[in-house]
Amino acid sequence: MSGHFITFEGIDGCGKTTQRRLTAAWLRAKGLDVLETFEPGDTKLGAEIRALLLGGAHVPAAETELLLFLADRTQHVQEVIRPALERGAIVLCDRYSDSTRAYQLAGRALDAEVLEAMLHIAELGAVPEITLWFDLPVDAALERMRARVAGGEAATRLDDEQHSFHERVRDGFCAIHAAQPERLRRVDAAGDAETVQQAVRLLLDKVL
Repeated sequence: MSGHFITFEGIDGCGKTTQRRLTAAWLRAKGLDVLETFEPGDTKLGAEIRALLLGGAHVPAAETELLLFLADRTQHVQEVIRPALERGAIVLCDRYSDSTRAYQLAGRALDAEVLEAMLHIAELGAVPEITLWFDLPVDAALERMRARVAGGEAATRLDDEQHSFHERVRDGFCAIHAAQPERLRRVDAAGDAETVQQAVRLLLDKVL
């Protein structure tokens, strides 16, 4: 695969989706072929899985939640990510395997050895070249999430988890960064969107 695979990660409310969009616009202005995508839900099958996962009508067991996320990922890689990489595009993906490590491994306390083996299967060989981790204290992230809901955006089932869950998820991202600092690059997400975007551009200029 000849393209570049870049993932955007962080706790809910960190601003990663805004940064993905700004990054895509910046790269397209350079004349580059860019694909924006996200997990879960960016395939027809994935959209149905997303509704089951995040809609709140059903609360899956932790292991069920994991399997549904992985099913979405495999479909996503097969239908969207690999074809784009094979044509040489830059793929910007909002959430990927590090979210599974942070939310299901750290947040839900699932078995690490089993999880890594399952992630390897689900990725079908599509491993990010670089991951941008938008780090934000949980209280600040929750305040942003409350502002989104006040503005009319619907909260997801994971948004409504307790404060301690979001702290465990952030700790999970910290642990991944400590183990793989060359791949997972920390971006301070506390500033305004323009300031954070400048930090993103500095990082990606070195890669691209």
